[in-house]
Amino acid sequence: MARTAGDRLVADAVRRTAARTAALALTATASTAAALLLPAVLGHTLDLLLARRGEAPRWVWLCAALILLPAVLDATDDLLTGTTTARATAGLRHRCLRHVLAVGPRLTGHFAPGDLVTRLVGNAAAVGTAPASLARTVASVAGPVGGIVGLGLIDPWLAVTFLAGAPVLALLLRAFARASADSLTAYQRLQGDLAGRLVEALGGLRTIAAAGTADRERERILRPLPGLSQYGHRMWQVQGRSTAQAATVVPLLQIAVLAVAGLGLAHGRLSVGDLLAASRYAVLAAGIGMLVGQLNALVHSRTAAARLAEPLAHAPTAHGTRRLPEGGDGTLRLRGVRAERGGRHVLRGVDLDVPGGTTLAVVGRSGTGKSVLAAIAGRLADPDGGTVTLDGVPLDGLAHEELRREVGYAFERPALLGGTIGGTIGFGASLPAPEAVTAAARAACADDFIRRLPDGYVTPCADAPLSGGELQRLGLARAFAHAGRLLVLDDATSSLDSVTELKVSRALVHDVTAGTRLIVAHRVTTAARADRVAWLDGGRIRATGTHEELWQRADYRAVFEG
Repeated sequence: MARTAGDRLVADAVRRTAARTAALALTATASTAAALLLPAVLGHTLDLLLARRGEAPRWVWLCAALILLPAVLDATDDLLTGTTTARATAGLRHRCLRHVLAVGPRLTGHFAPGDLVTRLVGNAAAVGTAPASLARTVASVAGPVGGIVGLGLIDPWLAVTFLAGAPVLALLLRAFARASADSLTAYQRLQGDLAGRLVEALGGLRTIAAAGTADRERERILRPLPGLSQYGHRMWQVQGRSTAQAATVVPLLQIAVLAVAGLGLAHGRLSVGDLLAASRYAVLAAGIGMLVGQLNALVHSRTAAARLAEPLAHAPTAHGTRRLPEGGDGTLRLRGVRAERGGRHVLRGVDLDVPGGTTLAVVGRSGTGKSVLAAIAGRLADPDGGTVTLDGVPLDGLAHEELRREVGYAFERPALLGGTIGGTIGFGASLPAPEAVTAAARAACADDFIRRLPDGYVTPCADAPLSGGELQRLGLARAFAHAGRLLVLDDATSSLDSVTELKVSRALVHDVTAGTRLIVAHRVTTAARADRVAWLDGGRIRATGTHEELWQRADYRAVFEG
C-alpha cells in the first residue's frame, strides 16, 4: 500500500515538473542520438579516407560537430537536472509540510519528530531526483537499443550475436533492482530511527547532564548504527556485485560481436569502417553501467517515496463551515467523550458542562487524562467518541478560522515561533494591534522583563535568554492576545512563582477578554481561585463543585499531596 502511494508521489513529482522533465529527456536523448550517429559517420569517414575520396573533409567536419554537440548538450543537461530536482524537491517539501501541519499534533503520536524531519528533508530530496532520473533513464535505454539497431543495420548477425547474451543482462538488472530496494528500505528506516533518538536526546540535554548518563545515552542513540552500517555496506555490495557481473558479461558480448564483424571483414561483407562502427555500437549496446546507475537512483527515489507516503496517509483534520452564534458567552459542553492513547482508554465517557464566563480548573493525578481533555476541549485533538460543543455548535462543524479565532491556548512549554518577542505574542490566526500585544504582556507579567531586553519587543527570540517562567509568561501573553470565547491553559503557570501566578490569575479574570477559561491545575492555589473544579479520576469526572466543597473530601486533598 505504501509502495503504491509512494509511486503516486513520484508520478506527482514528475507531473509538477513535466515541462522541465520533457526538456531534460529531449536533451539527454539528443545527446544519445549524436553518440549513436557518430560511429556510423566515423566508419563512413574512415572508408572515404582510405579510398582517398574528395568528399572526405566534409565528413571529417561532421565528425567534429558530432563530438562537440554532446558536450554542449551535457552542459544543458546538468543545468536542467539541477533546476528540475530543486523544483520537484521544493514542491514535495511544501506539500508534505502543509499536510503535517494540517494533520496536527496527533501525527507525532505515530512518528517521532526526528523521523518526521528525516522524511520531510532527506526522503523528499531523494524523491525530488526522480523526474531527472526518469528522463535520463529514457536516454540510458535509448543508448543500448540504438546500439543494437546500429549493429543490425551494419550486419543482422552482429545484432543476433549481441541479443544472444541480452537475457543475462536483463536478469542482472532485475536482481539488482530487487536487492537494492530491500537494502534501501531498511537503511532509510534505521536512518529515521537514529534521527528520532537524536532529537529526543537534544530535547533532554539538561536531564542527561544532571543524571550523568551521557555515555549511556550516546550508546542508545547510536544503537541503530551497526544495522545502518550493515545495510549501507550491503547496498554497495549489491551495486559492486552487479557492476562486476556486468563487467564480466559485457566484454564477452563485445568480443563476440567483434569476432563476427572480423569474419564479415574477412569474407568481404564488411568494410574497415563497418568494423570500426560495429566496435563502437557494441560499446553503446552494452551500456549497462549507465543504466544501473539510473536504476539505482530510481530505486532510491521509490523507497524514499514509500516512506514519505506514510505520514501523508494520515488524513488532515477536517473542518466545517459553521460560525458561532452572535452574542454567545463561550458555553462549553462535553458529552460521552472517549479517547484512547497507545491502546489505553484515557477518557471514558466524560460529561462536562462549563457555563459561559466560568473559570473551570481541571484537577487529577498524573496520567488521568487532563491534557487530553484540554486538547479535545479546543479541538487540538478529536475524541474517539462523543461530542464537544461551544455555544451549541459542534467543534468539528466550525470553520477553521472561526475555531482558531475563538479558542486560545497556552502550554507548559510554549514554542517561540514569531521571530521576535513581540512577534511571538502576536503569533496566531489574526494579528493583534501593537497596543493589544503590550496589554497582553502586562496581563501575563511579561512587559517588565521584555522592556529590559536589548531591543524590547523587537528583540529576536534567538537573542533573548529566557528562564522557564519568562518563557511561560510569553506563552500566556500570546494566549491572552488571542483570547476569544474559550481560553485553555494546559499547565501554563507551573514555572511561575506564587506571587507572579497570583497576579496572572487576577489578570486572567479581570483583564483578559476570554469568555470561558479551562485551566489544567496542579497547584491548590490555582484550583482555589477557579469558579468551579472538575475532578478527573480514572478517565472519568469523579466530581464537580467549588474547591471549598471538594476540599472536604480526603481523597480530593490527596490529589495535591501525591
